[in-house]
Amino acid sequence: MLRRTVRLVAALTLAATTSLVAAATTAAPAHADGCYTWNRTLREGMSGEDVRQLQIRISGYPGQGNVLAIDGIFGPATANAVQRFKNAYNLDNNKIAGPAVFDRLYALQDNDCTPKNFSYAELNNCNSNWSGGAVSASQARANALVSMWKLQAMRHALGDQPIVVTSGFRSHACNNAVGGSATSRHLYGDAVDLGAGPHSLCTLAQRARHHGFREILGPGYPGHNDHTHVAHKSSQTWSAPNCGI
Repeated sequence: MLRRTVRLVAALTLAATTSLVAAATTAAPAHADGCYTWNRTLREGMSGEDVRQLQIRISGYPGQGNVLAIDGIFGPATANAVQRFKNAYNLDNNKIAGPAVFDRLYALQDNDCTPKNFSYAELNNCNSNWSGGAVSASQARANALVSMWKLQAMRHALGDQPIVVTSGFRSHACNNAVGGSATSRHLYGDAVDLGAGPHSLCTLAQRARHHGFREILGPGYPGHNDHTHVAHKSSQTWSAPNCGI
């Protein structure tokens, strides 16, 4: 009788353990970190590809009027951007990028490295291979990725409501077809035109000042009364007179 009781207890314990393991493996999907995984905590003074990958994803947190350099060097500007990112998501109020930051980024990114609310297809209505612009196809695509992460930060700041994208990368042929400027940033892959939706065009233009866009053109600027244009360039040009910019 005692042996039978022992065997029964062992069987029940094994069944319970198996159930717990099964529950643990099926409970929640893993973070979308098929794109990139960080293997060390990052802080000021460090450098490397892991820093550069971090900078891409926090490029939308440079502070008003600033642009975060994506150079793989964890300097003061990157440290401040990390702190702004952490504050935006109610994480620790410091300038160190550790597991809490990386877990949040894994939750925000898809396996192709794009932020979950934007896609390469959305940023390129021109062709499928990003060719024919003012830079190489790979550079145009890389530029668009940074713009998407800036828009993801902007989207979060605006209450996580959708941002309507109406135009992104253009080849010279696509740009000519729509009457775009010969020096348009769309040819570089880093320009995005935004349409009204949950947010007014002025709200988009005003908010974009905080998220790393050196070029903001909107209502009141010639040819921009029906959209807000945001882009990266070497010098700052903000002009949306009807929005107080």
